[in-house]
Amino acid sequence: MRRPRRSAAAAAAAALAAGLFAACSNGEEAAGGDAAVARGRTLYGNVCIACHNADPTRDGSLGPAIAGSPRELLEAKVLRGEYPPGYAPKRPGAVMPRYEYVAEGIPDLAAFLAQVRE
Repeated sequence: MRRPRRSAAAAAAAALAAGLFAACSNGEEAAGGDAAVARGRTLYGNVCIACHNADPTRDGSLGPAIAGSPRELLEAKVLRGEYPPGYAPKRPGAVMPRYEYVAEGIPDLAAFLAQVRE
């Protein structure tokens, strides 16, 4: 009995799923802080570089350099669209939208940005 042939789309979907699994697994295998930094780097690359520079130590097209930004600032600005009490913004205006969907990734983003500063 002949096995049915897989379509090209099914083969591509299987390869994509395997690649995503491998990419996610690599970050989890790293030791504690290294895994958080890796996840934060991915989040930064997927979300932040739309406005901030790919190098967090440099100003971006719309957003300022954010290397070393503390978790308190990230939570306030990214999740609530405001600045923490006593913080002086680097740029005038309120261009940055809120990104509530990244709430769980804020600790990882803070770990990445702290590591970039070093």
